[in-house]
Amino acid sequence: MTDVTPLTIPMTTQDHALVGIGKGLEGATAPPEKQKPNYKPTGLLAKEANTVAGTSTVLKYHEPPEARKPSPKEQWRMYVFKEKDLLDTIYLHQRSVWLCGRDQKVTDLLLEHPSISKQHAVIQFRYIASTNEYGDKSSKVKPYLIDLDSANGTKLNGKKVDGSKFVELLDGDVVAFGDSEREYVLMLPPAA
Repeated sequence: MTDVTPLTIPMTTQDHALVGIGKGLEGATAPPEKQKPNYKPTGLLAKEANTVAGTSTVLKYHEPPEARKPSPKEQWRMYVFKEKDLLDTIYLHQRSVWLCGRDQKVTDLLLEHPSISKQHAVIQFRYIASTNEYGDKSSKVKPYLIDLDSANGTKLNGKKVDGSKFVELLDGDVVAFGDSEREYVLMLPPAA
């Protein structure tokens, strides 16, 4: 009998074996990374909630949390003029928001001039609380104008307002929508 030494072959680990498999394949790539869930808001629920019942029209505007109907003591009105002729009076104090535009189905104030967008601008009454330098707090419901990024803009006292920004309206302000010749004069009649 001859003396035979046993051959010992080292055991390969599973990791070593898997690494070795891919070495012979040229152009092999790692499997694609699994897509993780995206929980960010898509806006689809808000779009559905902002759709007017019975239509497919999506509202460009929804009221902010500080929206309030003005006090019956403050009977804000808007007088509609074309040149020097008074055409209409709109009693703004009857509601907290007025959507202005050409779309008959959704607007509160119908504007028919072709330069005016379907949902052009909004007059919104907002409850605003403020504190002066002495620490005195005051709060009031005031009217604001916001242009809804309309194509031809909105003017306040002859100056174009920035889109999507609230601008406070004061007694005697004149608002114009698009290229319409009509002027809308805001008035707060004196308390009786």
